[in-house]
Amino acid sequence: MISPTPQAPVRRPTAADGFVVVDKPQGWTSHDVVGRMRRLAGTRKVGHAGTLDPMATGVLVLGIGKATRLLTYVVGADKDYDATIRLGVATTTDDAEGAVAALGDPGAVERVDRAALDAAIADLTGDIQQVPTKVSAIKVDGRRAYALVRAGQEVVLQARPVTVSRFGVLDVRTATAAVPDGDPGDVYVDDPADRDPDARPGVAPTAGEPGDGPTRDVPVVDVDVRVTVSSGTYVRALARDLGAALGTGGHLTMLRRTRVGGYELAGARTLEQLEEQADADGTLATLPLAEAARATFPVRELDDDEVRALGYGQWVQPSGRPEVLAALSPSGVLVALLEDTRRRGENVAKPVLVLAPAS
Repeated sequence: MISPTPQAPVRRPTAADGFVVVDKPQGWTSHDVVGRMRRLAGTRKVGHAGTLDPMATGVLVLGIGKATRLLTYVVGADKDYDATIRLGVATTTDDAEGAVAALGDPGAVERVDRAALDAAIADLTGDIQQVPTKVSAIKVDGRRAYALVRAGQEVVLQARPVTVSRFGVLDVRTATAAVPDGDPGDVYVDDPADRDPDARPGVAPTAGEPGDGPTRDVPVVDVDVRVTVSSGTYVRALARDLGAALGTGGHLTMLRRTRVGGYELAGARTLEQLEEQADADGTLATLPLAEAARATFPVRELDDDEVRALGYGQWVQPSGRPEVLAALSPSGVLVALLEDTRRRGENVAKPVLVLAPAS
């Protein structure tokens, strides 16, 4: 007999400490995914290693339980993306979710050829100074930049160093795009000498507001790219700056993250797959701490005496490596993260994080 009193949902057994690599769906925020994972994992101790915009899909690394303490090291890893850049239209957010901010002069768009594209991309490859997109989570005077923009405030972000180690073109296509029908004169100025000296190069007034009103077709060039970037790089800003360099404007229409450090798309699971597995097995499966550490850090194998010492937070003999290392016991348990330092004039390895304290 069904009780007339609503029953609270049965809490799942808590998942083991470890990582879960999710293939984030389009339209979900990273926080949305964390919320779903808390339910599937049966714990609120869930975090993620690097935000993906709602429009973006792909690799999102989540930590469960003690593994959340490793996420700060994953955040700093380099990342791979596949993306589509649309030249000929600039938007307020530098991606397809923003309003049209400006249009490329049709002549400038038509003159985009592979030689010009490759030259502009070369200038955006390597160690560069990048101004982040304004609609971002960067804090300005204690508030997120995107919140200030939405409140109608002008936001000026400073350029910062990033590394674009790969910026490869996969395909180039000409097309047309429907945009709100605005003043045809509100376009990019093709000749830099004719641009307003006080304006950012390549930017012209708003071409039209979003909505359900009339539209018109404008010429565009869609460029499929594959990039490898350092932590903190905005692929949206690469699209914006590529469009500015070519005098056409540009924004992202697709973004898919295919790798974060040692975690690749091939090892990611969809939310549906994760839910099916948790339902079938009763507990969400995670990548164990030791395996997660091996994908993130160089590994140091410990002997029993070192395991005991690190379990008490004591220092051990140096590793002779400049980076943080994952210290594993003879049985394969992640005991600690180690970092070489000097103490009393001697080189030693100190535990920066102990994950298997002595009992």
